[in-house]
Amino acid sequence: MKVYSLSVVCAPPSSPSVALSSAVDVSSFSFYQRGSVSEFLSFFSKTVVERTAQGQRQSVQENNYFAHVYNRGGAEQLAAIIITDQEYPVRPAFSLLTKILDEFTAKVPQSSYSNPASISFPDIQTYLTKYQDPRQADAIMKVQQELDETKIVLHKTIESVLQRGEKLDNLVERSNALSAQSKMFYKTAKKQNSCCVIM
Repeated sequence: MKVYSLSVVCAPPSSPSVALSSAVDVSSFSFYQRGSVSEFLSFFSKTVVERTAQGQRQSVQENNYFAHVYNRGGAEQLAAIIITDQEYPVRPAFSLLTKILDEFTAKVPQSSYSNPASISFPDIQTYLTKYQDPRQADAIMKVQQELDETKIVLHKTIESVLQRGEKLDNLVERSNALSAQSKMFYKTAKKQNSCCVIM
């Protein structure tokens, strides 16, 4: 899972959007690709924010990238966007966007929005780093993942038993070591146990 960029954007409905504060992590790309990737992330962020109505949350996929955007609108006309890989879960992404918009409006006066170069909001870099692992940043996500892992183990166990059972059927049919009576016992037992299959 990877977070590539995080931005707070001024997004007036009838004007182009302006990034007020951004953080980018392109360290997973080669040195020569980083500039191009950063430009693409900026362009992708601007495009998605401008096409998200005020009060709306949406996720947009482009190749292996997912942009999760929350255009809160209101008097501030702010939006926040996070660009992640496809494995990054949606829930912590949107909880981060809400949190970062709340902090931005509390710490940065609206009068400074007209001059983005004067805005200092170092928390955005902290959040970009912290949310690289959504389980550490989101307690509910962490609990859900533990439950999901338990479920996955159970499913794998059931699937492996079913696969083994299917292979066992073939082995029983072809076996010369089993008498006809043993084969009949196996088939009868399997039929009786089929009422207990969980769907």
